[in-house]
Amino acid sequence: MQAWAFADGSEHISVQAMTAEGQPVPHELAGIPAVRVHSECATGDIFGSFRCDCGPQLKQGLEIIQRIGGYMIYTKNHEGRGIGLVNKLRAYALQDQGLDTLEANLRLGLGADERDYRQTAVILHRLGLTKIRLITNNPAKEMSLGELGIEIAGLVPDRIEPRAENARYLETKRDRMNHLLPFSEAE
Repeated sequence: MQAWAFADGSEHISVQAMTAEGQPVPHELAGIPAVRVHSECATGDIFGSFRCDCGPQLKQGLEIIQRIGGYMIYTKNHEGRGIGLVNKLRAYALQDQGLDTLEANLRLGLGADERDYRQTAVILHRLGLTKIRLITNNPAKEMSLGELGIEIAGLVPDRIEPRAENARYLETKRDRMNHLLPFSEAE
């Protein structure tokens, strides 16, 4: 595990999958590591909220890299797609009034997704990872990292089965934010 600190005060974590003998897990595909870039989510990762799929994605992402070799980059300051915890809780209140996650952010005068992947790209470059298989369902993350000099050799899906509490959230990700999610509890 490595911690990364940047001049703006942000701190991130990278974890490489290791064998019981302390060696890196061999990469399943021709030496190209799988990488999960996981955005901080206090409500999902720490408190187990069912409103999102973040906690299960974190767990599943770690399982994937342990199985096929690779890294987890845990990105701080990405709470609520980059709007921060306080604004995320404000967005939750709007969602409770019937707005979806995208509409709630926009109503608050915020962007649909304000995450910045520049520091993630710096970490990947410092780890010597310029060609990866990205564990994600989010094509915007793939595009952003590609624009920052990370070659994406393919996507590894990180799909979580929907629950009643997050079905609308996942539908919004799929239908309005182009996430590669083929299912919905409502279907």
